[in-house]
This record gives sequence, C-alpha cells and structure tokens, in this order.
Amino acid sequence: MTTTSDEQQRYHLRAGHAASGPYALDIGPERAGWERSSLRVLELEPGGVHTLETGESEWIILPLSGGCTVRTAGEIFELLGRKDVFGAVTDFAYVPRDAGAQIASGAGGRFALAGAKCERRLPARYGPAPEVPVELRGAGTCSRQVNNFAAADTFDCDRLIAVEVLTPGGNWSSYPPHKHDEYHPGAESVLEEIYYFEVEDDGLGYHRVSPSREGGTDVLAEVATGDAVLIPDGWHGPSIAPPGRTLYYLNVMAGPGEQREWLIRDHPDHRWIRDTWPGRPVDPRLPLHGPEAAR
Repeated sequence: MTTTSDEQQRYHLRAGHAASGPYALDIGPERAGWERSSLRVLELEPGGVHTLETGESEWIILPLSGGCTVRTAGEIFELLGRKDVFGAVTDFAYVPRDAGAQIASGAGGRFALAGAKCERRLPARYGPAPEVPVELRGAGTCSRQVNNFAAADTFDCDRLIAVEVLTPGGNWSSYPPHKHDEYHPGAESVLEEIYYFEVEDDGLGYHRVSPSREGGTDVLAEVATGDAVLIPDGWHGPSIAPPGRTLYYLNVMAGPGEQREWLIRDHPDHRWIRDTWPGRPVDPRLPLHGPEAAR
C-alpha cells in the first residue's frame, strides 16, 4: 500500500471539502482533471429555487431526499422524489446541453446533478421511478442492488452513464475489482468515474482504488455520507459496507468513445470470484426496495 496524503486529498473528497455556493459537492472536469464527467449535490431549503445553466453538458437531476419541480426547455417535470436513498427508487429529469433549468422545492431537499460534456442535444425528458430497472448483482456476501436509471442500455443520453448501488451491511460490492481505463473493442471502454457515497445512520464504509499502470491512482478511502472518490484510472473495488449499515453510492461516468457503453475488465487476481456466484443465492435482504416504493 503506497497511497500518499496528496493522493488521498486529490481523489478522496470528504464531505464539505468540494462545496461551492449552493452545492454541497461540486465536481467538474476542471476540478477532477479530466474531460467530461461532473457531479453536483444541490441543497435547497423549503421554498428554495436554483437556476442551472447546462452549457456543454447534459444533466440528470436525481432526488437524494425530497422532491422538486424542474422547468426546462418548455417542459415542467414534477419529481416526487423520496425520503432518502435507502428507502426507494426515485424518478428523475433529463436536461439537455445548451439549456436553462429551474429547480424548485416546496419542502426542500437534496438533489444530485449528474452531468457529462456531450455533443448531441437530446430532448428534455422525465424518468418515472417504476420504469427504473432494478438489478440484483452478485451472490452471498458479494450481493448488491443496482438501480439502473441511466445505464448505457436503459435510458438514452449522449455521453452520461449513471447508476445507484446499494450494498447491505457487511457485504462487498464493486467486486471483483475492475477497470475501464483502456480501449479494447468489445471488452473494455474508457470512462471517467465519480463515486458519491452515503452510509446509513452515519456509518463508515471503505473504498479501494489500486493502480492498473505505473504511477496510477492508488487510494484507500474511509467514506462517510457526502464523500466522493474520483477514478480517472485504476482497478476500483471493493466498496465495503459496515455491519448493520447499508452503503449507498451513485456512479457517474462518461468517456470519449464513439459508443456509449460500460465495458469492464476484472482484476486477473480476483476474477475467480464471479465463478462462485452461479447457483448461489442472492443475499435474502435484497432487494432493499423496488420502484413501487417511490409511489
């Protein structure tokens, strides 16, 4: 383990350390040192209103807690939202590049704004919670729930890929460690990635990024609610949930490839774990919730 303090501070952004204006978290390409991926966490007081100028990026507005109204490109989307990330799948809104959006919340709340610099200007759209595919991935103590609200094959974006992952207490996810920092047709795509974390009841989790190349990213992060980890390259995983506390993370990705695709390669020392999953039961605590919980 050769992680330095500088690496920890560059790639592990603790809650509040990347705040800016109305954003509790504000990560853009300039802050991250890459080309496309962005993530902001907007906190609105009751009756609060925020204006977003999308610029060269497409954005998804995803309620973390509370609901809101999104007005953009001649459309009005009422997002019912949810109490928190641990209790329900949420609806969301897609806002195109070169547009303005107004986000208003009568009761207040916290909202993730996942973005990616893009070329095409797609129409503004509403994503209903019941249409979000919920996937149970892995087996045994490697079981987790993936809410594929904007996976590459579930919701049309130009560049942006985003999913939510919930890991029951004591389980490992993002495992086996995998990477997507080289282009290998049909096997691996190049994607910049942000992990945003929340831990149930103020718990602590752990996330590992290990080098896939000489001088590559090398981080072991103890994560709490509001933390983010930047992954420009490297094997990432596991993400470890503490016993008795669910670990949540939001993955935001984008890359330069002609195809919008999520293709990964497993770490050769750990890929054997996938071979143990067939025939083994998924953790019986899953699913933690389904789309119907948002209604």
